[in-house]
Formats: sequence, structure tokens, C-alpha cells
Amino acid sequence: MDIFTLAEANLISPPILFFVLGLIAAFVRSDLSIPEAIAKALSLYLVMAIGFKGGAEMAAGDLNWSVGGAILAGIVLSALLPILGFGLLMLTTKVGRIDAAAIAAHYGSISIVTFIAASDAARFLETPGEGFMVAVAAAMEAPAIVTALILAGSAARASNGAEGHGESRLSVLKEIAANGSIVLLIGAFFIGWMTGPRGMMAVAPFFNDIFRGVLCLFLLDMGLVAGRGLLRNWRVLKPGVIGFGLYMPLIGALAGMGTGLAVGLDGGSLGLLMTLAASASYIAVPAALRLALPEARPAISLTLALGITFPFNLVAGIPLYFWLARLVTGTGG
Repeated sequence: MDIFTLAEANLISPPILFFVLGLIAAFVRSDLSIPEAIAKALSLYLVMAIGFKGGAEMAAGDLNWSVGGAILAGIVLSALLPILGFGLLMLTTKVGRIDAAAIAAHYGSISIVTFIAASDAARFLETPGEGFMVAVAAAMEAPAIVTALILAGSAARASNGAEGHGESRLSVLKEIAANGSIVLLIGAFFIGWMTGPRGMMAVAPFFNDIFRGVLCLFLLDMGLVAGRGLLRNWRVLKPGVIGFGLYMPLIGALAGMGTGLAVGLDGGSLGLLMTLAASASYIAVPAALRLALPEARPAISLTLALGITFPFNLVAGIPLYFWLARLVTGTGG
């Protein structure tokens, strides 16, 4: 299966089309909206479903060194990608050090929604990954934030003072540990792992049968949010910053490919790791940096992650990453 076939299959899938519908509705300034409480419930369902299914799939397989190697690879990627992103931003744009560190944190951490969409696409493209990739996704949330705080360095200390900076860093660690998405993802993963295939069979109608329908509704809302964010904040996105939002995912994906090959991931799991490395957080990182780097402008980092990189990955990135993963692992059909 070549890249064009994969891209076509991804583009005509209902979740992607509903995301595009949301973008169009936002751009024509439609009054279409999904109540915030419903959108939150959809998000909780998707995170719980992907965590539980990943745990159940891992319980059905054999534990091996690939699990630990993949998790370690994810942590290394999350910690190092912000350094590369920060350097590129400082060289190619005029954003300040604090904003560059904040943007870099978004691109070192991961988008769990992009991961969920990629997991769904992997099954649709008949290239599913291993269940333990859920644990890899969870492990990649926090290291990038720590790296970003180091990169912000003296500027953050000068703004907050030494004592305030210490309190801020402690608050960030607490924020990361208690982040609702991470707590639910890890918790559901371990519940799925403990109950195994029998537990999956008991809740299959809830976690399998309606999953794609819920994903369609959620991505419709994401399209509305992304489109309206672009309309509201497009003035702060200079050409160099927009360019970063398009080429940094490709750099992250290539780094993920090299790291995944080094630890021996199969084609589906490699595609998922590449997607994780290419994604940009717009949930966990903004919440954490609100405490740690209050000087950073979320209008830049959040709009870039959600309005530029997220659509790029959904529409073009995911099929490209899985095509490359199949190509280099020899699993293409």
C-alpha cells in the first residue's frame, strides 16, 4: 500500500471528515457548537477507552524488553526534542526566550487526541500497534515540560525570583502528576491490563462499538475549536512561527523513527511513536506552563499547536508516518 492509498484512506475516514467539517463551520462563522460539558465527557471517554484497550491488548501479549525500551525511547524523545525546537525557534523566528521555551515544551510533549486518532487510523489502515504504546504516550507528557523550564532558565528566575521559581516548579510537578488525562489514561491502562481479554469482552460494546462515533463527534468539536482559535489569533502567527508548526512535526517524526528502529518496534508501533514525536500538546502543557511560565503567551503556542500542527498531523502527517514506518520495517502491503 503506497503513501497515496494510505492518505486517501485516512482522508475519507469519518473522523477526519468531521474534523474538516468543524474547521469549515468555524471559518464561515457558523453558530454550530458542542456544549463544553459534553466535549469534556467525550474527551474522558476517549482517553479511558484508549487506555483500557491498550492495557487489555498488553495483557494478551507477552512482556518483553521492547516495552521498557519503547518507554525509555519515549522519555528520551520528550526530553530532547524541546532542545532542538528551542534552537530552531531562536534561529528562525523573533519570538523571545520564554515564548520559545513554551512552544518547545508543546512540541516535546504529546497530544493524546492525536495519539487516539492515530490509533484509530492504524486499525483502519490495518497497521495496529502494540498495547504498550499507551504507556509510552503517558511517559512522554512530562519530560518536555522539565526541559522547557531549564531552557527558560535565567529569564524565569529573573521574573519570579528564586523562591517563587522553586514554588512554581513544585506546583508544576504536582500539576503534571495530577493531570486528569494522565491519571485516567494510566488508571484505565492498568485496569485493562489487570482484567485482560475477559474484561475487554465484558465492556466491548462500550469501548469498541461506539468508539469511532464518539471520536467523530469529538473531532468535530476540535475542528470548531481549532478554526475559531485561528480566526481569533492569526495575527500573532508570523510566517516563521507557522513554518515551525509545519516542519517541526516532520523532524519529530524522523527522530521518533530512528529511536523506534533502535529499540526494535514493529511497523504499527513505530508509526504510533512517530506520531507521538510529531504531535504537539495543547492540554497538559498549557495547564502546567500557566503556573511555571506565566509570562509566556499562550496565544502563540496554543494556537500553533492546535490550529496548525494538529490539523497537519490529522490530514497529512498520520498517513505519511505510517507509510514510512511500514516502508522501513518491511511491513508495507
